Amino acid sequence: MYQPLADRIRPLTLDDVAGQSHLIGEKGILRRIIESGQIPNMIFYGPSGVGKTTLAGIISAQTNRKLYRLNATTASLSDIKAIVEELDTFLAPQGVLLYLDEIQYFNKKQQQSLLEFMENGKITLIASTTENPYFYVYNALLSRSTIFEFKPVSRQEAVQAVRRAFSICAKERRQKISLEEGAADVIAQACGGDVRKAVNAVELLCSAAQEDGQGGLLATLADAQAVAQASSVRYDREGDSHYDLLSAFHKSLRGSDPDASLYYLCRLLLAGDLPSVCRRLLACASEDVGLAYPQAAVVVKSCVDSALQLGLPEAKLPLAQAALVIATAPKSDSVASAVSAAWAEAEKAPLDPPAHLKDAHYAGAQKLGRGLTYQYPHSFPNNWTPQQYLPDELKRSVYYHPGGSKLEQQALAYWIKVKGGQNHK
Repeated sequence: MYQPLADRIRPLTLDDVAGQSHLIGEKGILRRIIESGQIPNMIFYGPSGVGKTTLAGIISAQTNRKLYRLNATTASLSDIKAIVEELDTFLAPQGVLLYLDEIQYFNKKQQQSLLEFMENGKITLIASTTENPYFYVYNALLSRSTIFEFKPVSRQEAVQAVRRAFSICAKERRQKISLEEGAADVIAQACGGDVRKAVNAVELLCSAAQEDGQGGLLATLADAQAVAQASSVRYDREGDSHYDLLSAFHKSLRGSDPDASLYYLCRLLLAGDLPSVCRRLLACASEDVGLAYPQAAVVVKSCVDSALQLGLPEAKLPLAQAALVIATAPKSDSVASAVSAAWAEAEKAPLDPPAHLKDAHYAGAQKLGRGLTYQYPHSFPNNWTPQQYLPDELKRSVYYHPGGSKLEQQALAYWIKVKGGQNHK
């Protein structure tokens, strides 16, 4: 029966695991926990192919506990009950280690069914998920578990895993396999931090390797480029990476870093996520640039319209222009702060506007006192006259506070001169 290379060469010791040095390095906390033999209930959180399943197997071997593996996409309560039935038998004298992959697919009832056995120590749970556990795992289970975050494997660490895979392939074939310069780097780069993808690419490359004329095989750079999937775009529009990349993109724009802004823009566009990029640029133009450079909203809207007409890949040009306009523009959050404060007030009990501001364009309005004392600003010097606009209960409220940008300070100075220090409400 065929067994993928990634399974055949799965590391058996902590030292052979690629990456996760922050957890299982020489002084890593998870390494120390494993070596102590006292294994708590744990949740492994991180992307695919970074060693979560491998580490569960190593923990089982080092603690001499029987390992059961379930995948929440196909498992049911009956599968858990079947495991429980083996507890306290000669099949599992030390208790069992249950590795539950993709726990986010278990519903609340299924997750709760694990609690009783987790608390009495008969089952030690190691759950894994590619999604944020704080969103997908219920609190009762979270409170009984320790979360460890796994990170994408770095390119340097992936190169080591690729070379190890080639070495094992050569031993299995009993034939020397030479690598053309750069082949290992191409695979490591293309795997996007997913070691499983890198090893799968190695297996394909070994199968396609040509004889080198000296009794061995040669894995060429061209073949490596052909088999290495363009998987560096780790992205799921419904998952964490969607929000993480958008967050990094927006914060880079806000932080006035044009280079980071362009990088995250390209990451999002490589995944084809044109709508999210356009929406974020439009929001950022008003939220973070705002009145410091009001024209930014006009430029960004024009660029977004052009991008939507062009489609990808050409859309990257106007979108890059919009991103650079925002990243290099002066910043002010006075618009966002003002509307946030006003929104919070508006969400409370609705308040009537003053009578002089109410509609007076109908018969009988005067009898109701509508608009009797309203003063038309354009009938006064500088098109302004003091009068109350907010409801009586809010007449002293201030939502907008001018930012320190040049344009806002100029507007502030103008109105101070016109109003003579009077409250403009």
